[in-house]
Amino acid sequence: QVQLVESGGGLVQAGGSLRLSCEASGITFITFVMGWYRQAPGKQRELVARISGGGITNYGDSVKGRFTISRDNAKNTVTLQLSSLKPADTAVYYCNALRGTTNIWGQGTQVTVSS
Repeated sequence: QVQLVESGGGLVQAGGSLRLSCEASGITFITFVMGWYRQAPGKQRELVARISGGGITNYGDSVKGRFTISRDNAKNTVTLQLSSLKPADTAVYYCNALRGTTNIWGQGTQVTVSS
């Protein structure tokens, strides 16, 4: 079964930190670009961060300098470290695996940042 399972979401105060994890199964992990996206109510889903199999990263402008994405190809996991959190970071965060036209999504995990 192909699946992405996220964990680590929760409630945190502004300025705090959180770590999200995503475990992939049923795919050849190293061949996929892994990413995190988020969506708040009434807003478009947006790129948070992504990382290639070789470790090349890019970030959305709104999180650049605050979030860090990493991956462990031996464990088929991708992690997002969220720091200096703002209320505007409140959203459902989705793990994504992309290879060509294959696009796989996790169920999402809620991150809520209180002011």
